[in-house]
Amino acid sequence: MKWALLTVAMFVGTVALFAAVPPSSILRAVGFAAPTLDRFDDSAARLVDQGREYVDEARRRIAGVVRIDGKAPRIFRGPPDQSVPAPRSGPARIIEVDTLDFEGPRIVRATPDRSVPAQWSGPARVIDGDTLEVEGTRIRLHGIDAPESAQTCRTGGRPWSCGLKAARALGERIGGTPVTCDERDRDRYDRVVAVCRHLGRDVNAWLVREGWALAYRRYSLEYVDDEAAARSARRGIWRGEFVRPWDWRQGIRLATADRQPAIRDRQPATTASDARGRCDIKGNVSHNSGRRIYHMPADRDYARTQIDPSRGERWFCSESEARAAGWRRARR
Repeated sequence: MKWALLTVAMFVGTVALFAAVPPSSILRAVGFAAPTLDRFDDSAARLVDQGREYVDEARRRIAGVVRIDGKAPRIFRGPPDQSVPAPRSGPARIIEVDTLDFEGPRIVRATPDRSVPAQWSGPARVIDGDTLEVEGTRIRLHGIDAPESAQTCRTGGRPWSCGLKAARALGERIGGTPVTCDERDRDRYDRVVAVCRHLGRDVNAWLVREGWALAYRRYSLEYVDDEAAARSARRGIWRGEFVRPWDWRQGIRLATADRQPAIRDRQPATTASDARGRCDIKGNVSHNSGRRIYHMPADRDYARTQIDPSRGERWFCSESEARAAGWRRARR
């Protein structure tokens, strides 16, 4: 770059010298004849005109060259060619999880690597019985479903606000102290679904074991045994009558549940094997690529595919459910 600029400078200086001092004056001083000098003046004048054009073009080109001054490069002193994206360099600051900012405009967009589970850690705020807010992110607790905030249960014929009680129990458990949440999945609305721990203990499991939430078998069988323990000890909502939260969201209430026994959760499956009998599609996560693949019972690799919930693997009740969650069917 320096040699190129030096060459251009020497050329500009030569042209300037010929423009200021007629070449014939220089040659006459060393004894050239007049006719020869006149012809040389004409040739020199044409050369000067061409030189001026080259100098102007060189100046225009130099205006768009990166200048190095020992510090951070300063890009495009002159108007850049808008048809060619201008490069950016310099210190970067994080704008979002998938955006970088190089000294101003946001110029880098990338898809986050979903194969690497994200983690949130810090004081938690209770939203409801199965939702927390950590570091400004709302986190749905994986594999469980607690009564809705407006939901009521019934004990001894008397209704009580089991949804609010579940949220209050969760708040008393964590008390605004730090929790650590490991992402397991994203729901259809791209919300974080995670397992959260408080003082090293699984908060999701605690809620189910204390009877303030149910094992959400549609998405995980991880907490089925905890639910069986709560039911056996008649803890939390198991003290009386209730409608399963997912049914309550569909409009089922205690007043109508007795007339619809198939919807009310009077005799839930108490073991993981019982629940699998109804939801037998295996949602597997590839060890090599991280791809989510589901296996039907008739598929060749179904028998040897093992489901590990700690890796985000799960069971599905239908193919449409598996596809909606982001899984695709195995090829064999």
